[in-house]
Amino acid sequence: MQAAAVTLSLQKIRAAGIAEGSAKAMKQPANMEQNHPLFRQVYDYMVNRIVREEWKVHDKLPSIRMLAEELQVHRLTVFKAYRELASSGRVYVKDKSGYYVAPAGMLREEPTAEAAAGVPAYSLTNPMSDIQRMPVQYQFSQALIDPGLLPNLFLSDYVKKVFDLYPKVMGTYSSVQGDPELRSVLSRHYQEHYKLQLSPAELLITSGAQQAINLIAGLVLGPMDYVLVERPTYSVALDIFRRAGARLLPVTITPEGYDLEAVEELMRTCRPRMFYINPTHHNPTGHTVPARQRKLLVELAERYRCLLVEDDPFRDIYFGGVPPAPFFAYDTEGWVIYISSFSKYVAPGLRICAVACRHPFMERLITAKSMADNGSPLLNQKIFLHYYTSPRLQQHLGKLRIALQVHKEIMEEELAGSGWEWTAPEGGLNLWIKLPESVSAAALLQRSMEQSISFVPGELCDPLGEMTSWLRLSYSFASENVLREGMRKLMQLAREL
Repeated sequence: MQAAAVTLSLQKIRAAGIAEGSAKAMKQPANMEQNHPLFRQVYDYMVNRIVREEWKVHDKLPSIRMLAEELQVHRLTVFKAYRELASSGRVYVKDKSGYYVAPAGMLREEPTAEAAAGVPAYSLTNPMSDIQRMPVQYQFSQALIDPGLLPNLFLSDYVKKVFDLYPKVMGTYSSVQGDPELRSVLSRHYQEHYKLQLSPAELLITSGAQQAINLIAGLVLGPMDYVLVERPTYSVALDIFRRAGARLLPVTITPEGYDLEAVEELMRTCRPRMFYINPTHHNPTGHTVPARQRKLLVELAERYRCLLVEDDPFRDIYFGGVPPAPFFAYDTEGWVIYISSFSKYVAPGLRICAVACRHPFMERLITAKSMADNGSPLLNQKIFLHYYTSPRLQQHLGKLRIALQVHKEIMEEELAGSGWEWTAPEGGLNLWIKLPESVSAAALLQRSMEQSISFVPGELCDPLGEMTSWLRLSYSFASENVLREGMRKLMQLAREL
């Protein structure tokens, strides 16, 4: 049963890439995992641009030839999309002149056969979850903290304290934006520790970073929009962007950061809607983008009107010096959204994340949150508030960094002499490892899962699906003894392949 599930996961992993390189990704016509025909994807793309008023009423639209070249699809595909747009009243035709955006009064909302049949726009996949849901003894696929490293008894005391302080907390909803007391405390915390100029009104509490990414993608991305993503990156974010119908443009991240000339060229030529970044103790590589690049990239985002979505879950998990200030610290025009999750290392079970952004985008984000769950649980927020601000927890973070550095060094000791290659991270929870040419990550995963060992194959983190010789090992979840034992078993399996 377990081996069959692994095989299924590997099949999903191999199907995860939707492009073949930065240049090839720019030519990719659409997300091929979508279930509806290609002309409908072109139709959705055009409707999205009309709704955004990128094409205004009575504007002349691109010719069939021009749009086919832009989207790298057949002209007949574009013609069918235009015919559907005209049928629905979205556009009108001028004889021998072309297509134009129609006024709203011409719109005829008639359900298509596909909509009536209830055909989904996207075939939901989450290969990362498929791997992590498998019960294993040696868990190297989850970037979470070993529960034994958290002050659980101390947390339980604060749970009791919260009920004393807020006796009606179980009978009350939180505001959609999040508990005002928590937002006020976090805004002061960000100002004091991260040098971020933030008011409580510029913070939204979500149920984890994944929900935040999902809400932002739903507001920003439409069919066939471009989105810049790091290569490699957080695989679930890739799945979210694909589900929105977006086209992915990979940007390689290295220990020195990004090639900003290449980033600017992509912004200039493709006009991406957003750039999703994880620049501090990056998942999965562990790299940290240097301070000198952060200000420059914010300036590029402002110049080309590309939203930077900064996901920052590992900032407090550093082994050397304190990392550079967030990108958000350099933002003066509202082109950076900052996602600060505490789920990884403070109290994973509470699922608390804070999203910082400027108005008016915050109003749109609050509306999206209201439609998602009408606000994160108030009890969780109150427990987190008193737990996070306590002197005891702040002291514990220092001890936690030391313990995680020990875990990292144990994993590196077991890898020594193996021929596997990695760059030692200065923080975070993972090692990003290149295997010898003789070892296939997919084959190793299948054998490993049979022996109750899990890890994340590199293909999953690659927007191109080509990093077949890479894998991510998380050193944070297993205890020290289990970590040593599991790594030795993994190395033995690799030698046997």
